[in-house]
Amino acid sequence: MDKPMSATAAPTSAEELIAQDVGARLPGGVMEKSIALLALFWSLFQLWIASPLPFIIGFGVMNDTETRAIHLGFALLLAFLVFPAFKRSPRDRVPATDMILGLVACASSLYLFVLYEQLATRPGILTIGDFTTALIGLPLLLEAARRVLGPALPLIALAFVGYSLAGPWMPGLLSHRGVQLEALANHQWITTEGVFGIALGVSTSFVFLFVLFGALLERAGAGHYFIQLAFSLLGHLRGGPAKAAVVASGLTGLISGSSIANVVTTGTFTIPMMRKVGFSAEKAGAVEVASSVNGQIMPPVMGAAAFLMVEYVGIPYVEIIKHAFLPAAISYIALLYIVHLEALKLGMQPLETVQSKPWLLRLTGFAFGVALVSGISLLVYYGLSWLKPILGDYTLQGVAVLLALVYIGLLKIAASNEPLAQENPDKPLDQLPETRQVLLSGLHYLLPVVVLVWCLMVERLSPGLSAFWGTVILVIILLTQRPLLNWLRKDGRHDYGNIQDGVIDLREGLVAGARNMIGIGIATATAGIIVGAVSQTGVGLVLADLVEMLSMGNLVLMLLLTAVLSLILGMGLPTTANYIVVSSLLAPVIVTLGEQHGLIVPLVAVHLFVFYFGIMADVTPPVGLASFAAAAVSKGDPIKTGITAFYYSLRTAALPFLFIFNTDLLLIDVDWAHGIAIFIVSTIAMLIFAAATQGWFLTRNKWYEGILLLLVAFTLFRPGYWVDQVIEPYQSSNPAQLAQTLESLEQGSVLRMRISGEDSVGKMRDFSVLFEVPHGSSGQDRLDALGIATYQQGEQTLIDVVSFASPAEAVGLQFDQQIVDVRIPVERFRKEWMWIPALLLFVGVVMMQRMRIKRTQ
Repeated sequence: MDKPMSATAAPTSAEELIAQDVGARLPGGVMEKSIALLALFWSLFQLWIASPLPFIIGFGVMNDTETRAIHLGFALLLAFLVFPAFKRSPRDRVPATDMILGLVACASSLYLFVLYEQLATRPGILTIGDFTTALIGLPLLLEAARRVLGPALPLIALAFVGYSLAGPWMPGLLSHRGVQLEALANHQWITTEGVFGIALGVSTSFVFLFVLFGALLERAGAGHYFIQLAFSLLGHLRGGPAKAAVVASGLTGLISGSSIANVVTTGTFTIPMMRKVGFSAEKAGAVEVASSVNGQIMPPVMGAAAFLMVEYVGIPYVEIIKHAFLPAAISYIALLYIVHLEALKLGMQPLETVQSKPWLLRLTGFAFGVALVSGISLLVYYGLSWLKPILGDYTLQGVAVLLALVYIGLLKIAASNEPLAQENPDKPLDQLPETRQVLLSGLHYLLPVVVLVWCLMVERLSPGLSAFWGTVILVIILLTQRPLLNWLRKDGRHDYGNIQDGVIDLREGLVAGARNMIGIGIATATAGIIVGAVSQTGVGLVLADLVEMLSMGNLVLMLLLTAVLSLILGMGLPTTANYIVVSSLLAPVIVTLGEQHGLIVPLVAVHLFVFYFGIMADVTPPVGLASFAAAAVSKGDPIKTGITAFYYSLRTAALPFLFIFNTDLLLIDVDWAHGIAIFIVSTIAMLIFAAATQGWFLTRNKWYEGILLLLVAFTLFRPGYWVDQVIEPYQSSNPAQLAQTLESLEQGSVLRMRISGEDSVGKMRDFSVLFEVPHGSSGQDRLDALGIATYQQGEQTLIDVVSFASPAEAVGLQFDQQIVDVRIPVERFRKEWMWIPALLLFVGVVMMQRMRIKRTQ
């Protein structure tokens, strides 16, 4: 009997991994062209709905539900055509059953597009046609998910469907009133609460365009450029190829939506190079896994989770980027240091052929490159800022001319340098590319990235529209770079190709972008089933009760349990689906239980917490898909690779706990000066943490030195902990004198209340809330501004009125809840003073290790 494709089976080669990621079936002939044509049409459709053209010409304007239906229709049809049902299913042809299943699944999705107007006029009223379509569409979606993603996600989704239907028969804590089959079909398929919900909407509006942007950038040659640039910069250092792998994977991860794709894309070149300089197969694979998975937490794409966070957290995309950047950057810097420590432990030396070059010349070349990139960035920033008021209505045309001139100038620089050599991991590692030559040969690849960042950060356009304009620049580059480079290169020594080659590059890039999106489109739709079940059954509250019971009220244990659950739920899931599942199920758990135990954390910190641990499942055995991918390239043991990669990733596992208790790490409510100080100190702290966990600093650590280094790192990360042990951060105030308390506080200071009573669903609970003291001439004015009116019942202070759309309503206060305690901040010394004893302790460790090194010499 044929066995279904499993996410946990170790593929035999990197080529097989790539095939599994984008569709393992290559039928040839008419069917191959049909599949490519479908993928091409999907990319063109996504570009059409993202562009302003439909609104300009008044044709092809569609609403969110219609575009989601078409998006999923393409994904389902392509999934059945290019992903075989079983390992032994034919790869060289598409069976008729798969064609029929694909067409039926596509039709089930397009049902919402075709009958949208009818469905809109009868919300909640299910016809036989609606019911039948849902009963066909849901199983076919789960089958498509099994083929594309393996069994993990469809099994989880199926369990939630079963839980929805079997509610009355579930034991004790898990029981609920149950969902009728008709209601489930309506909720999951016909409305926008399930399959066609927010997750699929984000995939349609934003994610596809960023994945397409990455595919086109790769096809243009930027992926090879990034790898060569990383090697030219870092290849000469101790363990240089490993450090280059970290940077190359980081650059690839900026635009990649998949940990596995990142591993395979860069790993096929970097892992053999690492092995050549002395890394074992497992360690080489682990370095690639750690750096590739780290790419999923690095803005601006974050494995497409950044766009989902915009919808789930409810803050602008730019804010998501700001909050996520510092932990991701610190984590990457620490990984570079871990690689350096590994090189020291293995006694590696820098490459002699490069070492002999004057360091001043290398430094000058690097400085020139940085200055050139900075100059281009400043030219774009200030040039556009000055042009906009001058050109007025002709700004778009003026910017187009400016970009064209910059593009021609950068191509002229590229034509003046030798083109990059092709990647060859079998070539002896005796010479590295020149940094200056590599940098100058591909500066034009940075132009679409600059346009993308400009649109996102400065113009504040939507992520979808920003990616559209970045893609437009990429399309122009793909079509024109070859003939223009031939024209600008005067010596005629290299033939870059013609415009026909550019058209082929564009076509293949559009097809590759669509094929890369099959998995994400299917994953977001399938994860929508889980989101729909959560909203229909209230299982999130059940999970919160379960975690609270197991943690026995201990806050740290509650976070540990949530982290473990995130790891378990994330096993075998791609990054996007992973985030949807863990954020839907576990983010509300942290929020609810945190409030009950006095821990009030910004929602973005909670979502980043579960996201970090969710993607750690790509590393962690026994599933660890990224570890299996790296082992397929390195020919090492996948379990050992996963364990080593998890060991390297401890820094990433520590960060979520740190920023839950110290939100300064997410740059929440900090100014620029404070932010820079936090970045420097946090980076030092993470490097110290890495040295402690790796057992090596200046030399091999003694056991007590490791403990001291961990203590230093903890203090630098969370100095407020020690201050809280010495001086209580808050003092209690009588709730009956709430108005007087508000009057005594400065505007903008923080007031904490402990509340007891029924919540919005009638459940009794105790929780804490924070208020920023509003403006007001008196305490009563400030109380009114908060939206609260109170009354006394004996010694109890109860809430009488909560004003509509007030701060009090926003934090969940209700009529008749009791204000148990009011706590006001205490004047204390700044927590940053605790950095001084921590750094003195660190100096002590340095001196101990230096003395030990001298004794051994």
